[in-house]
Amino acid sequence: MTPSIHRALTAFTVLLATLALACSVAVAATPSSAFADDSATTADQGSSVTAPAPISGPVPNIIITNFTYGDGSVAVGSDFTLTFTFQNMGRVAVGNMVVTVDGGENFAISGGTNTFYFDTLYAGWSLTQSVPMQALQSAKSGAQPVNVSFRYEYVDNGARSSNTSDIRISVPVSQPDRFQLNDPVVPEGVTVGAETTITMDYVNKGKGDIANVEASIEGDGLETTVKTQYVGNVASGANGSIGFAFTPTQSGAIEAKLHVAYEDSDGHAQSKEFPVTIEAAEPAPTPDDMGATVEEPQPAVPWWAVALVAGGIVLLVVVVVALVVRRRRRKRKAKADAADDEDWDDWGRPVSASSAPAQPADAVATQVIAGAGTIGGASASDVKGRA
Repeated sequence: MTPSIHRALTAFTVLLATLALACSVAVAATPSSAFADDSATTADQGSSVTAPAPISGPVPNIIITNFTYGDGSVAVGSDFTLTFTFQNMGRVAVGNMVVTVDGGENFAISGGTNTFYFDTLYAGWSLTQSVPMQALQSAKSGAQPVNVSFRYEYVDNGARSSNTSDIRISVPVSQPDRFQLNDPVVPEGVTVGAETTITMDYVNKGKGDIANVEASIEGDGLETTVKTQYVGNVASGANGSIGFAFTPTQSGAIEAKLHVAYEDSDGHAQSKEFPVTIEAAEPAPTPDDMGATVEEPQPAVPWWAVALVAGGIVLLVVVVVALVVRRRRRKRKAKADAADDEDWDDWGRPVSASSAPAQPADAVATQVIAGAGTIGGASASDVKGRA
């Protein structure tokens, strides 16, 4: 290499080194306050600027995405398994999680616990938990609530926080149909054309109310003024009676059906039917009808015949009365004559002193005079004949 070329390369290297030194000095001389913001803080006027505080992410929420309790509704007093799936909807994992299930006044835990622990649930992940439960006998019908609460912790940007989440789900409860209808009572002595009533007693033994009770009767050979009668609602424990009024139109055995329709405590339509046999008889004839059928028309009697019969009856009565009076008079006269004859016989018969009772002096004198044979110049026979 020639000396001239060597000098040129040395000069070029020195130039590059000078340029590099100038650039480094320019960067160091640039003021740092050009990159500061309002959130930056300094220890004093001459200290360096600190970095901005990090911003925390959203709070992770836990929700129930699905749950099952079996098919249909849960009958009171029965056991069922409540299974629910919950998911972490946040951007960070949660941990130290405690899950509590509360059935309230309608459900109870059946043979287990209502509290569960989970160590970690990552963001977007899900877990499933099953709880054995029972519907209480006192549970009301319809959808009843179950409360599920989540209490957990999470770490975001190096800071630990806690949060809770309460979720309510509902489980339908059904009461058994205990609306009792007794056998209908058919009255005796049913007659054609007369309105009669069949009665049926009822009682609601269930825990829920019975709604929209309707009753009707149908059958050949009878008529009703009201086709369907509305009974209304029946509260729990209430009772009463339903009357089915009808009028038979034919005699003999009448086959009829009693219908009772209602809605149970779950709102489901129910219907019950009761067949009955009614023995209807023809109405008994009235006294006027009996007289009209027994008596035959008689020819008219003339008035004079009636008068003649009445006069004959009166005359017969008069004759009978006269004969009776006359007979009585004869009997009295005969008795009087017999008494007189006895008196006269006593007068003509001598009476001994020993056999005759003691008599007054006047009576003795009278007998002596009679024994003489004359009384006032007449003989005893003459006096008797006069008498």
